[in-house]
Amino acid sequence: MNKFIVQVNGPAYGSTASIRALKFCQAATSAGHQVIKVFFYQDGVQNSNSLHCPSSDEMNLHQLWVKFSHSQQVPLINCVSAALRRGVLSEQDAVENNKPQWNSDSIFTMGGLGELVSGIEHADRLVCF
Repeated sequence: MNKFIVQVNGPAYGSTASIRALKFCQAATSAGHQVIKVFFYQDGVQNSNSLHCPSSDEMNLHQLWVKFSHSQQVPLINCVSAALRRGVLSEQDAVENNKPQWNSDSIFTMGGLGELVSGIEHADRLVCF
């Protein structure tokens, strides 16, 4: 059994990175491997935006990530710096930055690059999308 940390750099829409990362995570866990955490970086933080409203004929990648996290108990971590630069805020970030609203789903935890580094230390492999 391998332990993976997955880094998602691409947004939920406009790139195939997020769906490829999700499919990799699903395949890895189905094969008996462990995904210890998924780290969303750069435009990948857009995956946590709970306000995405895709068309009815499109996949809702946000909901698919949430479902994956719940079913496999895999932490979803947003790079807080990348998220703030892209207008993706947790409730705490909204309060700290005097903003009236937040848009990041609470299952996505805000963290720094230290989260990625600690995940790499505990994983057998880092896979980036």
